[in-house]
Amino acid sequence: MAGNKLFQKLMTESKFINVKGKLMALSSPKVMGIINLTADSFYDGGKIKSDSDLLTKVEKMLEDGVDILDVGAYSSRPGATDIPMRDEWEAAVDGIDSILKHFPESVISIDTFRSTVAKGALEHGACIINDISGGNLDKGMYDLLSEVNAPYIMMHMKGDPQTMANLTDYNHLVSEIIDYFNAKVNELKSLGVKDIIIDPGFGFAKNKEQNYELLNKLSLLKVLDVPMLCGVSRKSMIFKELEITPDQALNGTTALNMACLMNGASILRVHDVKEAKETIKLYEAMTKN
Repeated sequence: MAGNKLFQKLMTESKFINVKGKLMALSSPKVMGIINLTADSFYDGGKIKSDSDLLTKVEKMLEDGVDILDVGAYSSRPGATDIPMRDEWEAAVDGIDSILKHFPESVISIDTFRSTVAKGALEHGACIINDISGGNLDKGMYDLLSEVNAPYIMMHMKGDPQTMANLTDYNHLVSEIIDYFNAKVNELKSLGVKDIIIDPGFGFAKNKEQNYELLNKLSLLKVLDVPMLCGVSRKSMIFKELEITPDQALNGTTALNMACLMNGASILRVHDVKEAKETIKLYEAMTKN
């Protein structure tokens, strides 16, 4: 009886997502490690040149305590070159196969806006879909979500990676983002999607000043009552403000990751796992009482 009461208490006080049939509690923030299988990423693109490079990176992230590996084979940086779906599919699936062959307990998210790529990744062992477009760039994504039991991360973005830098006009930035997510959360719930995570989309159709406005008002997104992922790792809002390069932006990333946690983030999407885990540990030490 006591065990049942404890479980009920945890379920009401915490948010969970169903990952491979197991509940992942987001009451303690989690770290998502970025695995870029493209040469076109703004920071570490092209560093994974072989299967050995991939496995070395994954092993290091796992040793550092990563909770989710976010595998992507399509660069979504501003102005990135569009690549054929087949090329993305093959790179993503090959990467997932290799990771799970050597590290079968890994929790893998597929970073794609294409439903065909997402479906292939799930069939090969990924268990979370991370979609920068929230279903806007492939209407088949919601059809897929209605058929599979996979947590869905949806980002706020306008346009696509090729056009978003020119789509930064808002009347009321945060209110428009909340309205965007509210409509999509309701639609997804009507389709039976149970595990929904929002990503406010720092740097996606937002200029530097808007990114900081969003960060400052991030806690307002709690009204949506769903977990939130934040990805600020080494982005231009950091290195342009500090007049440094992405390679030099780890300290700034840590500072803004703490701000994200203090304003409600449940997942940090990062290049540097060890430092993010340390940030979470200090955040929890600060907030445990």
